[in-house]
Amino acid sequence: MKALIATLALCAATTAGAQHMHGAPAPASFVASSDKPFAALMNDAMAIMDRDMAAAPMNGEPGHDFVTMMMPHHQGAIDMAKAVLLNTQDPELRNLALGIIAEQQNEINVMRAWLARHPSSTRSQHEHH
Repeated sequence: MKALIATLALCAATTAGAQHMHGAPAPASFVASSDKPFAALMNDAMAIMDRDMAAAPMNGEPGHDFVTMMMPHHQGAIDMAKAVLLNTQDPELRNLALGIIAEQQNEINVMRAWLARHPSSTRSQHEHH
């Protein structure tokens, strides 16, 4: 599990670094707008997701670290789905995107609730006493 989390963190940091080298820093938040081409929207979504995954507050507890990294990952999927909704009339893709938005948002809500029930300091407090 630690290897998976380390790999996810490395991938996020590497991709965020590559994005920064090739373009402007990630916007503060994602805005689905028809004023931008689809590729730019996808780049924004990826840059924000990568930045937020790399900045996830890790404490070494696998469950906590998994959840804090998965929340921005799921938000990235929501943002990408919003981008495709602006750019396609294909009914299958629109249904897929709408399903992604609903399911990923639900999972983010579940993860937030889990974090509220499992404070991030729990493991470190037990290890120090």
